[in-house]
Amino acid sequence: MIVHNLDTENSVLKQFVSEIRDISIQRDHMRFRRNIERIGEVLAYELSKTLTFSVKKITTPLDIKSISLSDDQLVLCSILRAGIPLHQGLLNYFDQAENGFISAYRHHPNDDDDFDIVVNYLATASIENKVLVMADPMLATGKTLENTYNALKSCGTPSQIHIVSVIGSKAGVDYIEDVFPENTHLWIASIDDTLNSKGYIVPGLGDAGDLSFGKKL
Repeated sequence: MIVHNLDTENSVLKQFVSEIRDISIQRDHMRFRRNIERIGEVLAYELSKTLTFSVKKITTPLDIKSISLSDDQLVLCSILRAGIPLHQGLLNYFDQAENGFISAYRHHPNDDDDFDIVVNYLATASIENKVLVMADPMLATGKTLENTYNALKSCGTPSQIHIVSVIGSKAGVDYIEDVFPENTHLWIASIDDTLNSKGYIVPGLGDAGDLSFGKKL
């Protein structure tokens, strides 16, 4: 796996990440969603540099201009519900992309720290020979991405796979390296060292879905 950790360089991205982590700021749901969206835009821009481009001629009111434009057809597939703001950020830049949505959640059958990932909804365009971009803001254990990828296999074989996350754990990154093809790209804003016994990233930021849309039952 090719890991692009944008935390290794200083940029305005760090301001957005600091605000979604800051407990005194993140209580503002609208601001939290917008910051996730802005992070998605930055990650989309960086991802775009790796796509396939060819020169096309554009007619302006005065003349013809040759410009390099992407040839790739993208499918953005996001994990509900936390992935919605991140998906919007990607879609702001890849506005010609097709879209997919998948529901995946943690199920604790014994009411303890052990859990399974349950996938029970999938709606997506075909990913056959297209660039698949999987968006999940929190890459904790990596099991959600694994199960999502397995569910998507029935929808075709993509030409490329890109994973876009906001914050991940080192353990989660290591886990998905063994699950996804070795030429998969991971675009991530920050990687934390610790994953606790409950499978939460530390220091992390909390539950991205709750911070975006309010607490669930």
